[in-house]
Amino acid sequence: MPKKASRAIRVPPAQHELLLKITLKYIRPPIWRRVIVPDNLTLSDLHSVIQIVMGWTNSHLHAFKIGLLEFGMPDEDGTVEPSVADEDSVLLRHAIARKGLKFAYEYDFGDGWLHEIRVEKVKPASAPHPRPACLAGQRACPPEDCGGVPGYENVLRVLKRAATKDDRQLRDWVGDYQPEQFDAEAVNDFLKT
Repeated sequence: MPKKASRAIRVPPAQHELLLKITLKYIRPPIWRRVIVPDNLTLSDLHSVIQIVMGWTNSHLHAFKIGLLEFGMPDEDGTVEPSVADEDSVLLRHAIARKGLKFAYEYDFGDGWLHEIRVEKVKPASAPHPRPACLAGQRACPPEDCGGVPGYENVLRVLKRAATKDDRQLRDWVGDYQPEQFDAEAVNDFLKT
């Protein structure tokens, strides 16, 4: 992922590539992605990768929780809450480059989409600046603003059978949403942009 234009930061070469499995919690059957990312990305860059591979629209706040530490994005004036570290200041190699490590990523504090991320493998980098890639995954992420896990379960129910006027309105709102579809090739095309 390219660095933000507003920051003139020299990106160090990658030392390792991290194989991550990202699973949206409390959903059955599971919605998950397997990605490989270089360790020279920041947590902010990882947020961008997660948004793309999961299919979110980056319309809400988010946070990482790694052990006892919480990382988030600065507000407009460049500050973060006192209890939250700036995700732009931490490289993955310093935060998560340990096989077996599990940590959390929460997206949309209203809907509360909690993702468990597990470091499955740490391997030597294939190039100085390898690009993130999505290797596999299953199922589409829920529609934005559908109301969290209970709202998503309602969307799935309505897609099977819209019995009431409210059900039909919800079905119209989700449009052509296909919960079982996932296209890793399309995701990788988007990661390249």
